[in-house]
Amino acid sequence: LNLLCRIRRAFPAPLRMLGGIYRKVEEENRQIRLQLSQSQGLAAQPVEGNYGNQQWAASADTGPEDVENTAEERANHSECSRSPTAEKCELIHVACVCAGHNASRDVVTLVKSILFHRRNPLHFHFITDTVANQILSTLFQSWMVPSVQVSFYDADELKSEVSWIPNKHYSGIYGLMKLTLTKALPSNLSKVIVLDTDITFATDIAELWAIFRKFTGNQKQVIGLVENQSDWYLGNLWKNHKPWPALGRGFNTGVILLYLERLRRIGWEQMWRLTAERELMSMLSTSLADQDIFNAFIKQNPVLVHQLPCFWNVQLSDHTRSEQCYTEVSDLKVIHWNSPKKLRVKNKHVEFFRNLYLTFLEYDGNLLRRELFGCPSQASSESTELQHALEELDEDDQCYDFRRERIMVHRVHLYFLQYEYTPTDDGTDVTLVAQLSMDRLQMLEAICKHWEGPISLALYMSDAEAQQFLRYAQASEVLKNRKNVGYHIVYKEGQFYPVNLVRNVALRNVNTPYVFLTDVDFLPVYGLYDYLRKSIVQLDMANTKKALVVPAFETLRYRLSFPKSKAELLSMLDMGTLYTFRYHVWTKGHAPTNYAKWRTATTPYKVEWEADFEPYVVVRRDCPEYDQRFVGFGWNKVSHIIELDAQEYDLIVLPNAFMIHMPHAPSFDISKFRSSPSYRYCLTTLKDEFHQDLSRKYGSAALKYLTAQRNI
Repeated sequence: LNLLCRIRRAFPAPLRMLGGIYRKVEEENRQIRLQLSQSQGLAAQPVEGNYGNQQWAASADTGPEDVENTAEERANHSECSRSPTAEKCELIHVACVCAGHNASRDVVTLVKSILFHRRNPLHFHFITDTVANQILSTLFQSWMVPSVQVSFYDADELKSEVSWIPNKHYSGIYGLMKLTLTKALPSNLSKVIVLDTDITFATDIAELWAIFRKFTGNQKQVIGLVENQSDWYLGNLWKNHKPWPALGRGFNTGVILLYLERLRRIGWEQMWRLTAERELMSMLSTSLADQDIFNAFIKQNPVLVHQLPCFWNVQLSDHTRSEQCYTEVSDLKVIHWNSPKKLRVKNKHVEFFRNLYLTFLEYDGNLLRRELFGCPSQASSESTELQHALEELDEDDQCYDFRRERIMVHRVHLYFLQYEYTPTDDGTDVTLVAQLSMDRLQMLEAICKHWEGPISLALYMSDAEAQQFLRYAQASEVLKNRKNVGYHIVYKEGQFYPVNLVRNVALRNVNTPYVFLTDVDFLPVYGLYDYLRKSIVQLDMANTKKALVVPAFETLRYRLSFPKSKAELLSMLDMGTLYTFRYHVWTKGHAPTNYAKWRTATTPYKVEWEADFEPYVVVRRDCPEYDQRFVGFGWNKVSHIIELDAQEYDLIVLPNAFMIHMPHAPSFDISKFRSSPSYRYCLTTLKDEFHQDLSRKYGSAALKYLTAQRNI
């Protein structure tokens, strides 16, 4: 039916010349419209509230120019034959208030649903707190979606505009900030679509944008809203329920068309303030944040509102009447999860809505990096640099895929879960830094039990896996009670595991002056956090370049009675329950730790760098990052230790620190290394290029690394 509508708009005359097939489709079309007309009789009835001689219909988007529309056309919610559309390549502006970690996650799903359907360039305007700004700016910068611009506005600068309004709504002060958009957004921005974060689009947002054209027939209309779909403003939900004044059922502000230019012209800022001050004298506080003030304003100035069809804001709240807005899936335009229960809200069709939402929640965001053909796009500097770097690669190079992975930009969602950190007074705090993928998720609870300090974890996952992790973390008593763990999602793309890129994401987002660089399959000895902080002071790490080595051991047992002291560990080492790490397969990796000396050591001791040494270390946060050319298995940590040594870090082994590697199945990358000659050849090639770069960077001092490598 939708396809037929588009064809009819493009080729009206030729279609009338078609034969039986066309008439058959037309008859089916007529029958569908008739059924819709009959089934929507209730939805088309006038509702309470009117001004002048005009009554409010549950799904009206009509002005005087629409009077001649037939009943058949009005009954068809989709109105495909006459739906307004935005101009091709017209820039659509969307505004959203977003604060905190949870709202930032919600925004991503909203944006995905918009990008999935869109055919126009977009400019998102986010009013954010510090947390959401960091999360969303990093996300969009790494997402690099063509024909999408993003601007941020500091919510702290707007708080004084609304902080005087008492608000009982769970959104807090941020639930009032849509009132300030005429001031917050650029003065040359004439109109904008304003959305709550709990919105899901089921159609092209350009259709909603095009409704602004209907405002032009009435210069007084400044705001477009959908009627509220519950009885809240009728005041009959419970005894003594006293809502704010509203026109009939009132309006819901989850989806707003704001004609900013006209609002500024009529003095919006002063008008809403006067309205709020007047009503607060009797109401004392708002219950539904900005929505109460918008409705009180409209009650006094009904001519300024343009009512949108209700399918532009299908509200899944408690006591909702939203079922009157649709009879077919094609009727749905925007779904609004405006109940505090969100996906658990009671609704006859909630399963369908939930599945639609989950589709975008788990949708691969990389697939939305598509160009808008026919529309000029000003590429970002990051996108241009990436394109130039890709063009310089030789696709016939045997190691092309490895080189491409080094420059690939992965989407990054910082602080995926709630994060709280309070700095220590003594400046010795240290963060455990690690990376993981879905197959190591089971290690998280154990690490949190062994390490009470702050943790920065980067997780390499797909969009769907990220949601599985979210559900896992929210169901875990251990994880949900730990707020000092920063979880940063690096979204999967490409054929290799970009292990050092993922490590760097975790390293860059540390808030402490020191970091413990480890892997997620190691468990530190209980009390290591406090021991490291004392060692940092004793070894004057604030004024010297040191890397504190935490000796690594391993067990082949999945169930282990974890040693609580060095003495217990040595006993288990002698009994064969534990081993020095990789003693059987890769002795060189940790041999320079000098385990024999460590057994009896009571004070820290210095060791020298040796080829292939890859200990786990504690360093200052400003240490070199990991070299991102090394992906998958091989040399990803070795290269980092070389860099530390080249920068003259002293390697100091701690006598009473240790960590134990827990057993797990081999990774996919190590299997590729063992089975693929091409993989091993490219790793050797990357090593040689790494040494060349060291020589350019450090001069003759780097010769020892090349010499040591050749002597292996």
